[in-house]
Amino acid sequence: MIISLLNSRSSKGKAAEEIACSHLKQNGLKFIDKNFYSRYGEIDLIMQDRETLVFIEVRYRKNLDYGGALASITPGKQKKIQTTALYYMQKKGAEFNTRFDVVALTGNDINNQNNLSIEWIKNAF
Repeated sequence: MIISLLNSRSSKGKAAEEIACSHLKQNGLKFIDKNFYSRYGEIDLIMQDRETLVFIEVRYRKNLDYGGALASITPGKQKKIQTTALYYMQKKGAEFNTRFDVVALTGNDINNQNNLSIEWIKNAF
């Protein structure tokens, strides 16, 4: 039961990331990397917007109960993303202009994009 629940969450998360990535590409961003892991945390998407490297957190929620997708990005989560981004830049050995964005998806069915709300917040934190 627990494994099937985790697989369900994981597949919804992957679907949300794919939808967010497609949405951002349609809006002019260039895909660089996804699911970058370090011991500090994970970054869902890394994209480029002109001369700026954009680290993107993707969140999906079925509804706005408990504050919705945006409310789930706590100050602790923000710090983990920022620390992981710093590690990523050090690993690449280059300096970049950077930005932290959030893509929040809300809707009952992640597989039905027609009933899905997508909110892209630039410079979210």
